[in-house]
Amino acid sequence: MDEAISQHLKRKYSLLIGLQTAELIKVTVGTAYLTDEPEQIEVKGRDLATGIPKILTIDSEEVREAISEQVAAIVHTVRAALEQMPPQLSADVVDNGIVLTGGGALLKNLDALLREETRLPITIADDPLTTVVVGAGKVLDDLSILKEISVT
Repeated sequence: MDEAISQHLKRKYSLLIGLQTAELIKVTVGTAYLTDEPEQIEVKGRDLATGIPKILTIDSEEVREAISEQVAAIVHTVRAALEQMPPQLSADVVDNGIVLTGGGALLKNLDALLREETRLPITIADDPLTTVVVGAGKVLDDLSILKEISVT
C-alpha cells in the first residue's frame, strides 16, 4: 500500500515521497471504504520536474483510490480462503467471525468493507501489530498447539 501511495503521487503530481511518508499518509488518512467526510493531509516531497521541495494536500478519498487494488486483493484473498475452508471450520467462522491482525488491520474501515463483502462478524485484534508474533511464539513454545490448529 505504501508503494501504491508513493507511485500515485509520483504519477499524478510529479511528487517524490519516501515510503515513511507514504506510511504516514496511509495511517493518517488511508481508508478502505468510502467515508462521509474525507480527511486531509499535507504531503511534503520533492517536485520531480524542478527538484524543489513541494507541499500539496490530498484527501482520504484519493488515498483510498490509490490503494484500491491492494484492498481488493485483500478482499479477494479472504473470500477465496472462506470458499476453500472445510465445512466444520466454516461453521466456526459463522459463529465467531473473522479477527483481523497485522498492520493491515489498522487501515480505517477495512473491517467495515470485509463485513459488507462477507456478511460475517469482523473484529480487530486488541493489539494487531504483535498478534502474529505472540501466536508464533506460543506455537514454538509448545509445538503440540500446531497439531491442534493445522488444517489438512
